[in-house]
Amino acid sequence: MGAGRWALGVGRKVKQLLRLFNTFQGRVTLEVYRIIKLLPADERFSLCDQWRRAAVSIPANIAEGYGRGLGDYRRSAQIARGSLMELETEIELSVRTGMVKKADIINPWKQCQSVGKILTKLYQSLKDR
Repeated sequence: MGAGRWALGVGRKVKQLLRLFNTFQGRVTLEVYRIIKLLPADERFSLCDQWRRAAVSIPANIAEGYGRGLGDYRRSAQIARGSLMELETEIELSVRTGMVKKADIINPWKQCQSVGKILTKLYQSLKDR
């Protein structure tokens, strides 16, 4: 597939994955901001800042990679997956340290898992091109 074809549009499967990703990622970001409000005041600047950056970098990397073209798009999907894993780790640590209750993170955790599956499928579909 030539660069010209890529510039004109992406495949149907990739477009479907992107729509699904945007839906779930919006939910993850909203959940992150909801949980941040539950954290102790002394964590509002350090941990909260990390959470925000990780949550925002996931869709930002996808958008940046899409804008740069196929090769960068694949790499950006990997970077976004890394940011998602960072966010999942930070959420899990907040429960383990007692900053938030497990019940408070169940929904965002499920959303993260869904976004992770979508990112994996997106990467695989781009890898096949």
